[in-house]
Amino acid sequence: MIRCLRLVVVAGLFTAAGMANAQEPGLAPEVEEIAPETPSAPEEPEVDDSIGEAMETAEANKEYNRQLLTLEEDVNLLKEQVFRSKATLQLLKEIVIQGRSTGSRAGVWHVNRLGPAYTLRSISFYLDGQSIHTKSDPSGSLDISTEMKVWEGVVPPGNHNLTVSAVLQGNGFGVFSYVENYTFNVKSSYAFLAEDNSLASVRVVLDERRGVGRSFVERPQVVYEVQTSRLAVE
Repeated sequence: MIRCLRLVVVAGLFTAAGMANAQEPGLAPEVEEIAPETPSAPEEPEVDDSIGEAMETAEANKEYNRQLLTLEEDVNLLKEQVFRSKATLQLLKEIVIQGRSTGSRAGVWHVNRLGPAYTLRSISFYLDGQSIHTKSDPSGSLDISTEMKVWEGVVPPGNHNLTVSAVLQGNGFGVFSYVENYTFNVKSSYAFLAEDNSLASVRVVLDERRGVGRSFVERPQVVYEVQTSRLAVE
């Protein structure tokens, strides 16, 4: 009987201790806090420097080729001028040193047959690429001289090229006064033959095309009249 009572008391004590432990504050289960992830900044794309360098190289090559082409044209022009100069010097040598009184000569004449609707502002003559005569006068005094010799000299026998460039301005009046606003260029080239012991006289004529239906700008033209005469032998 006494043993039974002791067992009951012990059991009660254990029961009370368990209830006390269950009710003890501060024993709540721990909760692990997870910090929110911070979004990372997007990576900047890498710039490919090779594309820019390739474009710069291509542009530099293009400019180099352009300069090279211009230089080649200048060299060819200088070669032609040197060739012409050597031929002229050789001819002068034959005339002066060897006592030759014959040779080839050329003369260039300017003839203005334009009507009053045009005013000649300037005109230039080039023989084989070299300037032989240039005159400019905006006042219109070039229209006074209707015919004049602009050049004559010794040339090598053979073919030669004469180029003429003129600047014209309209000279309108009345209902045609609007043509005074027109300023345009007239350019022409002509090949002629200089024979040995001969003088080739080239008359460069500024004239107008005839006929109905031609505009004010289309009417001016350049006409060439060539006359060859034998040089006197002394």
